[in-house]
Amino acid sequence: MPYPPANPSDYESFPYLRRGVDYTTVDLADPGFRRSAYEPALDETRSARVQRLLENNVIISFHDHPQLLPSDMSDVPDYLRDQQLSTAYTELRRSGMTAVFDNWFGILGGTSRSGWKWDDLVTALGMRLADLAHQDGPVLARGVQDILDAKSRGQVAFVMGTESSGAIENELDRIDVLYGFGVRQMGLVYADSNSLGSGQAEPGDGGLTMFGHRAVQRMNALGILIDVSHASDQTTLDAIRVSEKPVAITHAGARGVWPIPRMKTDAALKACAERGGVLGLEAAPHTTVSHEHRTHTIDSVMDHFTYAVDLMGIEHVAFGPDSLFGDHVGFHHAISGNLSLSAMLDPGDLEYQRVSHVDGLENPAENFRNITSWLVTHGYSDSEIAAVLGGNILRLLKEVWR
Repeated sequence: MPYPPANPSDYESFPYLRRGVDYTTVDLADPGFRRSAYEPALDETRSARVQRLLENNVIISFHDHPQLLPSDMSDVPDYLRDQQLSTAYTELRRSGMTAVFDNWFGILGGTSRSGWKWDDLVTALGMRLADLAHQDGPVLARGVQDILDAKSRGQVAFVMGTESSGAIENELDRIDVLYGFGVRQMGLVYADSNSLGSGQAEPGDGGLTMFGHRAVQRMNALGILIDVSHASDQTTLDAIRVSEKPVAITHAGARGVWPIPRMKTDAALKACAERGGVLGLEAAPHTTVSHEHRTHTIDSVMDHFTYAVDLMGIEHVAFGPDSLFGDHVGFHHAISGNLSLSAMLDPGDLEYQRVSHVDGLENPAENFRNITSWLVTHGYSDSEIAAVLGGNILRLLKEVWR
């Protein structure tokens, strides 16, 4: 079922520009549209507890794309190329989130179909910051206090991040430039290998390169959170070993639950936890499926959650749903040639049900209320829920950021 189009006049982003004159507008997905049928069985007492937990705690998405997609997937290439991506600010304010690690669509080609180059990355970052600067309420988070202040003021804090460091090429000082512009989280590599290391789609695994080693050290020195979500198995282990600071896996799941390259091995999850890192549970369609729930829903994702909690300890687990506003599956089809998705999501001979969306975790507006409801329903304590909703990430950021 496709998303119904919203009127281009409903764009919230770039209020200082003339829509249709300074940039091309397209019909966008309606940010308020819901396909999820998930309804947690909550009585009045539990409903009140869910509301209290959302209101009283810092809620952090470790990885999301809070922008709206076009309603027509044929508009995706031009929409992404223009860089004026519309963010669903009103929906984010209603979501209960305090902060979101915003990774834009930062591995897709701008001037090149093979991925962002340096100019593309800097342009996209500058566009995002200009838009944020002209919004009432949302703030840029450069440190932990910015997130805490956003909570106290009822704002949403945006943490600027990248899914891949490929755009820095072999220029180490470009990491400093990105830090200066406000980037506080960097993925080392995406599906394909780059100058830092190997990606998840590669048939061979060369691990972290010497330049990657130096980049990890520079990120440590600056205070940038290192993310190995899309790094190969060996690159993940190498980065965790080399880094002087804890390393994050902002959006992934457990290969012990669903054996595809996109998921992380037990060895990687254990190493991450042993060094003080945190895993954010992924929920992009057809990723965190499980043997018990082969139709991808919130229950599949929470199978990965319970497994990770048992393996890593609850103090090392959080949520990075990797969701967006619009037709996520259609979006994957539209850009699959750029992302090597088939190699990362290949389940081999395992059978699973293809879905149009992940029921219960469809977009950033609904995710954390449903996650909190699930945790309440399944008997987790207030302190445990507070930890996985944001407390664990805050602890990590206090160790890594300067």
